[in-house]
Amino acid sequence: MAGNASTAGVTVAQRLLAIVSAFDERHRALALTDLAQRADLALPTAHRLVGELLGGGALERRPDGRYVVGRLLWQAGLLAPVTGRLTQVAEPFVSDVYAATLATVHLAVRDDDQVLYLYRLAGRASVPIVSTVGSRLPMHCTGVGKVLLAHAPADVRERVMVNLRRVTPQTITSPRVLDAQLERIRRDGIAMTAEEMSLGACSLAVPVIQASDNAVAAALGVVVPTLKRDRQRLIGALQVAARGIGRLL
Repeated sequence: MAGNASTAGVTVAQRLLAIVSAFDERHRALALTDLAQRADLALPTAHRLVGELLGGGALERRPDGRYVVGRLLWQAGLLAPVTGRLTQVAEPFVSDVYAATLATVHLAVRDDDQVLYLYRLAGRASVPIVSTVGSRLPMHCTGVGKVLLAHAPADVRERVMVNLRRVTPQTITSPRVLDAQLERIRRDGIAMTAEEMSLGACSLAVPVIQASDNAVAAALGVVVPTLKRDRQRLIGALQVAARGIGRLL
């Protein structure tokens, strides 16, 4: 806990960053005591710093008393190069895919061993969607994640392969099966999932390849109730949009 010898010499800025870093995909809302514990701060120190972050809009307090990331931090995050330029370029193309398919459309990048969702347009079909903008999900059971995993460095693939968590009964947990899928994705440029992340939801995704260096910069995907119909139309819409984004990056 903070206030001990372990925090001696820690600056105010470091403590503020520790509070911000306490939030992650599994800890989106935190009570003050939990926030203090995760930030390794004494409760009175956490209370004082959280008050300052609240006043500046970096944190928000929900009616149940728990704290969440505020608008200031979210807006600042959108300015990061990995999100700012990419989402700006991709936005009209994502809208085109939505207009052509009426499906939920995702734009995502790899964040270490997970897939980070940068942009989403919700489709009209009633499909269970787990992702939100800014969320991080496993790569091995999402369409955009499989695209990014297929083109990730070998050490990333190796780390993911040893932790193939089963999310639904359809999740691929065999390294051999997943490795064969990734090879096909690299060959064909298309990833598919069928109820691997959430039951009742299937996905298609393609890579966004930068024209300047032929590197995979992101993945573009759709989530639909079934892949038994309109598959080629969905793939075509995604590929046209991905090429457009890649040319402008």
